Amino acid sequence: MDNLNDALQKLKLTAADGTSDNVEGCLDCLLQALAQNNAETSLKVQESGILQVFPRLLSPHCSCVAKVANIIAEIAKNEFMRNPCVDTALIPPLVQLLNNRDQEVLLQTGRALGNICYDSHALQAQLINMGVIPTLVQLLGIHSQHTALTEMCLVAFGNLAEIESSKEQFASTKIADELVKLFKKQTEHEKKEMIFEVLAPLAEHDVIKLQLVDAGLVDCLLELVQETVDSNKEDDISELKTASDLMVLLLLGDESMQKLFDAGKGSVFQKVLSWLPSNNHQLQLAGALAIANFARNDGNCIHMVEIGIVQKLLDLLDRHVEEGNVTVQHAALSALRNLAIPVLNKAKMLSAGVAEQVLKFLKSEMPPVQFKLLGTLRMLIDAQAEAADKLGKNIKLVERLVEWCDAKDHAGVMGESNRLLSALIRHSKSKDVVKTIVQSGGVKHLVTMATSEHVIMQNEALVALGLIAALELGTAEQDLENAKLVEILHKLLSDDTSAPEIKYNSMIMVCTIMGSDLLRKEAQTMPFKDVMSKLRRHENKLVAQQALVTEQRLIIES
Repeated sequence: MDNLNDALQKLKLTAADGTSDNVEGCLDCLLQALAQNNAETSLKVQESGILQVFPRLLSPHCSCVAKVANIIAEIAKNEFMRNPCVDTALIPPLVQLLNNRDQEVLLQTGRALGNICYDSHALQAQLINMGVIPTLVQLLGIHSQHTALTEMCLVAFGNLAEIESSKEQFASTKIADELVKLFKKQTEHEKKEMIFEVLAPLAEHDVIKLQLVDAGLVDCLLELVQETVDSNKEDDISELKTASDLMVLLLLGDESMQKLFDAGKGSVFQKVLSWLPSNNHQLQLAGALAIANFARNDGNCIHMVEIGIVQKLLDLLDRHVEEGNVTVQHAALSALRNLAIPVLNKAKMLSAGVAEQVLKFLKSEMPPVQFKLLGTLRMLIDAQAEAADKLGKNIKLVERLVEWCDAKDHAGVMGESNRLLSALIRHSKSKDVVKTIVQSGGVKHLVTMATSEHVIMQNEALVALGLIAALELGTAEQDLENAKLVEILHKLLSDDTSAPEIKYNSMIMVCTIMGSDLLRKEAQTMPFKDVMSKLRRHENKLVAQQALVTEQRLIIES
C-alpha cells in the first residue's frame, strides 16, 4: 500500500511540475492495486486528486495512454467514481482517442467510456452528440478480426441503440452491412446473441429495417431457423425464437415488408407459409405474425386470400381450439382480421367458414384473443347483411358480447364488443337481430357507447340506436329509458363540441323516440326546443335543416 501511496504522490507531482518521469511505473503500480482491491484503490484515487492529471495523459502522443484509459475503465466500474470522471472532463479526450489506430488504446478507451456512461442515458446521449456512433461503426469494419474490440463495439451499440436519438445516426452509417457481415462469421451462441441484442433495437427503425433486408439479414435468419428448428438444445431453441421474432420485426416496416413480399413471389413470404403447418409453436407464431404483417396492404391481402392462405390459418387455429397456445391463437386471429379488411375478401372468407371457426374461441378467457376475435368478426360483417343477420341472431355470441361490454379492466375488449354489437344491427338492419340484442341486455351498452370520447364510436352507437328505435321501439323503450337515453341525447345536442354528425344523428333519434309514449313524455320535460332553435343557425347545413325538422316534430308532439 506504501507503493501505491508513492505512485499516487509521483503522479500528483507530474501534474504540478509538468514532468513525466517514471509515469509508466506509477501507472503499473496503480493497475496492480486496482486488480487486488478495486473499490478501496478507487477511493484512494478519488481522495488523492490525481484524476486532474489524466486529461493531459490521455494525449494520443503519450506512450502510456492505453494504461491511463485502462485505469479509468477500472475505477469507473465503481458507481461513486463515474461523476468525478465526468467532472474532471475525461470524456472529450477519451472520445478523441477513438480515432487512434492502436488496438489496445481503442479497446481500453471503449471500456473507459462504456463504464463511465454505464446506465446513464444522459451521458450516452452526450456521446451520441459527440459523434461516437459513426466512429465506432468504422472501427467495427476495420477491426472485425479483433475479438475483444468487436465485443466492445457491440456492447457500446447495444447501449446506445436503446436511445431514440441514436437511430438516425445509425441509419446514416454502414451498421447494417457490418453487423450482417459479422453475423455470418459467427458460430458461437454467445456471439450471435450479442449481435441479436444490437439488431433488435436497431430493427425498430424503418430505414434500418430496409438496410438490414438489403444487407442480406433475412437469408441469415432463414438459414438459422432451418438449422435449429428440430433441435432440443436450449441455445438452439433460444436462437430460433430470436431469429423468427427478428424476422417478424423486419416486416413491420412498410418498405421492407413490401420488398420481402415481392408481389407474393418473395422467398421469405413463401418460407413463412411453410411455418404455419409446422409442429413448432414458435414457428407457427412467427408464421401467423408474418402473415398479419404482410396483410397490412389491400393488394397483398387480396392476393393471399386468392392463393388459399385463409385455409392454412383456419387449419392452424383448429389445432389450438382446445387448450391451445394463446399467442398462436392471437397471431392467427390478427392475420384473419387484417385479411378481412378489403371488401373483395369478406364474402370469400365468410364462404370459407372463417366466422364459424372464430366463434369456437368465444369461450376464451384471454383478453388479447377476445380482442382479435371481436375485430375479425366486425371486419367480416362490414356491409355483409346476411352474415350480420346470422351472427346477430346467435344468442351465445350476443350474450358473450354483452358480458364483454362490461369488461372494464380491458378497455380494448370492451370497446370492440360495443362496436360489434352496433355493427350487427347496422349491417343486418334486422328486427330479429334487434330483438336478440334487446333481450340479451345490449341496449344500455349502446347508449353508454354514444357517450364515448371517440366520435366514430359515438356515431356507430347512435345509428344502431336509431335502427333499434325504428324497428323495435316498443320492445326497447324501457331499456332506453333506464339507460337515460333522452338525457344523453339532450347533452349531446347541447354540447358545442359535439361533431356535426353526432348532432345530426341525435336529432334523428329524438324524432324516432317520439313514437314511444314513455320516451316522448320524458323528452317533453327537457328544453329540446331551445336547443333546436340554436341549432337552426348551425354552420353545417344538414344540422341546421334537421334542427328545423326536429323542432317541428317537437311542436306537433307537444
